[in-house]
Amino acid sequence: MKAKDRLIVALDVDSRDEAMAIVRDVGAHCGLFKVGMQLHNSAGFSVTEEIMALGYPVFLDLKFHDIPNTVGKAASVVSRRGVKMFTVHAAGGQEMLRRAVQGAQEAQKAQGSGTAGVPLVLAITVLTSLSQGVLNDEVGYGGTVEENVVRFARLAQAAGVPGVVASPREIEPIRAACGDDFVIVTPGVRPTWAATNDQARVMTPAEAMEAGASYLVVGRPITAAPDRAEAARRVAEEMAEGLARRVK
Repeated sequence: MKAKDRLIVALDVDSRDEAMAIVRDVGAHCGLFKVGMQLHNSAGFSVTEEIMALGYPVFLDLKFHDIPNTVGKAASVVSRRGVKMFTVHAAGGQEMLRRAVQGAQEAQKAQGSGTAGVPLVLAITVLTSLSQGVLNDEVGYGGTVEENVVRFARLAQAAGVPGVVASPREIEPIRAACGDDFVIVTPGVRPTWAATNDQARVMTPAEAMEAGASYLVVGRPITAAPDRAEAARRVAEEMAEGLARRVK
């Protein structure tokens, strides 16, 4: 897989027109587009379908977190719609996670597309905006960020979830705990030439890929750039540098 195929561009915008302009600008320079709550709640599922109709895979980041039955049915719905990846919160517990995987698998089986068409279920560990102090003092979790991320990753893996979303700072301990085949999708990535914005635990694209990330999610450094295509190319180049160092 080429470095650019591991780049997920986040469409964190308010409208279908804004999103599709970004898709047109950078579609040739990335692997997937992320549709999150902001765009989904503004434009509905139709924008995801429009992106997929152009041949681009979609990472649907709605972070399902509810009772197991509800999450399982939601997983089935989005799987039938053809998304490549979607997210659930690991904090929902093992049964909820298990039902999400089952919902995805059963939806694809019903459509006759086999296991190759099953979307990648990803468990949210600790949001990249959360610092150590916020995690302990406000959210109320004991232990370090790293300890909580690894605990959630192990929980997800035990439930049959094939991967997690985690900051680049926790890639290496997740790899050590869950193995080389476990998928790690990494937001909180900022090139040296971009601002960190509201991310608390960041790395450069090269550092994150060298550390063992499977995919990187990048938003504003690309979508807010004067030349989006050039920004995406620069990020992919940095990712390729990190991958080259990782395989040596």
